[in-house]
This record gives sequence, C-alpha cells and structure tokens, in this order.
Amino acid sequence: MGNSGFLATLLLPTFLCVHLLFGGSVDGLGVNWGTMATHKLPPETVIQMLKDNGITKVKLFDADSKTMDALAGSDLVVMVAIPNDQLLAMNSYGRAKEWVKKNITTYNFKGGVNIKYVAVGNEPFLTSYNGSFINTTFPALQNIQNALNDAGVGDTIKATVPLNADVYNSPQNNPVPSAGRFRTDISGPMSQIVNFLANNSSPFTVNIYPFLSLYGNDDFPFNYAFFDGGNPIVDNGIQYANVFDANFDTLVSALKAVGHGDMPIIIGEVGWPTDGDKNANMANAQRFYNGLLPRLAANTGTPLRPGYIEVYLFGLIDEDAKSIAPGNFERHWGIFRYDGQPKFPLDLSGQNQNKFLTGAKDVKYLPQQWCMFNPNAKDVSKLADNINYACTFADCTALGFGSSCNSLDANGNASYAFNMYYQVQNQKDMACNFQGLGIISTQNISQGTCNFIIQIASSSSSLASPSVVGLVKRIGLAGETNGEEQKKLDVLSNEVFDKTLVSSGRTCIPVSEEDEVATFVELSKCGNML
Repeated sequence: MGNSGFLATLLLPTFLCVHLLFGGSVDGLGVNWGTMATHKLPPETVIQMLKDNGITKVKLFDADSKTMDALAGSDLVVMVAIPNDQLLAMNSYGRAKEWVKKNITTYNFKGGVNIKYVAVGNEPFLTSYNGSFINTTFPALQNIQNALNDAGVGDTIKATVPLNADVYNSPQNNPVPSAGRFRTDISGPMSQIVNFLANNSSPFTVNIYPFLSLYGNDDFPFNYAFFDGGNPIVDNGIQYANVFDANFDTLVSALKAVGHGDMPIIIGEVGWPTDGDKNANMANAQRFYNGLLPRLAANTGTPLRPGYIEVYLFGLIDEDAKSIAPGNFERHWGIFRYDGQPKFPLDLSGQNQNKFLTGAKDVKYLPQQWCMFNPNAKDVSKLADNINYACTFADCTALGFGSSCNSLDANGNASYAFNMYYQVQNQKDMACNFQGLGIISTQNISQGTCNFIIQIASSSSSLASPSVVGLVKRIGLAGETNGEEQKKLDVLSNEVFDKTLVSSGRTCIPVSEEDEVATFVELSKCGNML
C-alpha cells in the first residue's frame, strides 16, 4: 500500500502519452448517426470509423436492419429509435410488442447489439408540429417500456423521449434558469411523461442547440453561445456565462417544479453546423467543441448539476437529403463530411490536442468528373429554370447567404447546382445536359472555400446500358445461388425499364425500390407522370 501513490504518479504520464498517441474520446461520449443522405456509407465503414476515433456510443433515428446487423458484435452502446410517424402505431400494445420483438429481442444475445435505450419519437412536441404528436407520444412511451419489461429486458433497456429544449422556458418577466417551467400547453403530457420515466428509472433526454439561439436573432449576444467569453447573467447568486449551462439548468428547474429535480438527464443532441448560415462555419464549430469537450472530460457539469453528463454529439456525418425547413444548416451538422472524411481538427478526448479525426477508410468514389455551366452556351434564357430544377432535387444549401459558396458569380452558381444534381444522379450523362447548358469536365472546378464534390459510389448505382450479346458476361450468371442470379437480373431489368421510362417523354420522376434515389428526367424531356 505504501508504494501505491508512487506507482500512480509513475504510471499517469505513461497513460496520458498512450491516450494522446492512439486517440480516444470523452468517457462515454456518443454521437448521432443520421442516414438521410442520397449516398450512404456502408454501415460497417461507419462503425469502424466510430471505433477508430474512440467513440463508444451511438444514437440512431430508426432501427434499420442493415445498421443493426452491422452493429452486432461491435460493443458500441446503442440508442435505437421509433420515428414520429410510427408513434400512432405504437399506441397499440400489440404493435409495440411486435416492434420490441423485431428490433430489440432479436439482437439481445451474446455478440448481439448492446442496446441501452429506445428513443420514442424525436422532438415530438416541437411547436412547429402544431400539436401533431401530443396525444400519441405518451401512450407510445408507455407501451414500448411495458413491452420491454414483458420481454424481460426492461431493467437494462429504457425507453425515453428525446425532446427539444422548446418544451420548457422561463417567463419573460423573470428569464433566469431557476424560473424554468414546462410549456403551459403541454404541461399535462409532460407531467405524465416525467412521472412515467421516474417510475421506470429512465432518463429525460433533451436536445440543446446554442447555435439556434443565434440563428435568426442578431440581438442574441454572440459570445454567449460559446464557452469562452460570454457576459454572465446572475440567478440567485449563480453566474451563467454561456447559454448551454443556462438552458440545461432551466430544464433542471422545470423537472424540480414537477417533483423530479434529481431525474437523470441525457443530452440527446448538441453540436454546431459548418455551412448553410452566416454563423455556421468550421471556425465557429471548432470554437464550440473546443469549449464543450474539455468541460465534458472534466465532468464539470452545470451549476445545478455538477458532474458527469451523458452526451451525444450531433452529428456524425452530413446528410444531404434532410429537410431544410428549419434552415439550410440542417444538412451540415456532421463533424465528418458526406464521405466520412473529417472537416476540421478536433480532440474528442477534451484535452484540446486538436488533430484531424480518423476518416472513413476505403471509400469508393464516382469518377473524377464534374458537371459545369457550358461557357459556349448560346441560349441562356432558361438558365434560371434549370438551376431551380437542379436545386430542387439536389443540395444547393452551400449557395445561401453567408455560406461557403456564396461568393460564386452567376456562372459559378449554375456550375455548382448542375454538379450537385449530376453527382446525386450518379454522373449519368443525361444528368449534365440541362437543355444544352451543362458540360462535363475532368478538371476540378472547385473555387476557394467552395468544394465541388465528387459523390461516393452508391451500391445501387445503375449499370451501363446492357446489350443482349454481353448479357451473360455483364451479370455473371454463374452465381452461387438462384437468389444471387435473381438479384442481378432484378437490377438489370430495373435499369432497362428505367431507361425506357426516361426516354418515353411521359414521365418526370421514375421511382423504383431497387434504387436508393429517384431518377429525375431532364427538364425539357419531363412528362406529367411520376
């Protein structure tokens, strides 16, 4: 015993050196893994990326079987989810039991998926939803937790409801954390949910976004959104120098007001976007994380809740198919780009030893070619229509005010829009026509901070045009099983049918279950049918 202190002193520097050399993350740090993208990385690639960066927990937005199968044996702690559009179905206890059997107990075996939470809905009480899910959320929560209990896993797997921070507030005449209360229009359902969570030893999950305090509010004190320079507000002698602490403790006060001031709280989402708004950029994102992560590593907590907080960063990878109703920034929350490559130096261990994270490995890309505005185009009268068409079916959010591509000229804007559409369409030749306004280039046309991407190769990318003579060679009918042969023939027949529809002049957006993305017909050849 007498030498234990000496050994600890001797081993500590060694531990720190190993930690810094091989990387790691804040103890128990999690990330949100969203998949609303036109081209997704294989789940196995993403899981390896998580492991390479020392991330031990992941929060999903569904229970997709491909993702769950890939997570089996990974040892990652997982929060699976039930989307809002399934909440009504979960009001049936029979349906809830079926869901638990299919998505929970199926993976509950040695070497399976380490599921810890089930997220019932996602921010279902947002004011922008106009009460759509108020009456279905609590019954769904009850049924899922009871189904977990009946399946014998309720002691280790807990149901929770990730809620936006707009479910609580402080009155305008006393805007301090200690005055926090749940919104009056949902006070009944919130009391039911909180009581039920407490009775089942489940946590309260909240999403807190300091960025949104700035978004659209030029009067909000800019530095108060970060952790390194805000002018504090004082509440009963407690100083709050940043909006994260003030927001979190407003929730603590709201919970205390309904008799559950000690309820465990999970931060389901917190992060900073890197594009799509004047305040959404890599410099601000890095500043935010450089303040957040050291606090998590030190278990600083907040004034009313000092100590460890379970946190899931939002998000892991950019998602180019997310709704931009809240703002263009919605597609740019990832600490990794669409292709799994790191955006900026970051230290997930919270030691501020920033370096680029380990990116996704062995990523396969489409050929190095871009679609750009044809400088020799003679008739540009329909240029605006074609740009609008491209941006309707591809992600042009980087062109917005204050965004990374906002400084492009008119031709640059057209080239960016055309290329994004071209890449979404897997570089199909006809996707770079735009009534003669587009042309394919093998030279990288990126400009300054504006990156003209090459999309990753999707597993559902179309094959080249088939020929009867080359059919056997093309599809490799020497597959091991009839199922393999059938799958290859399905892909081929889908391609032939798709090309027939596209060339018919009668369709505009052919959709097939064989393809991850729809085919969008060139505007001039677009028919009136989907």
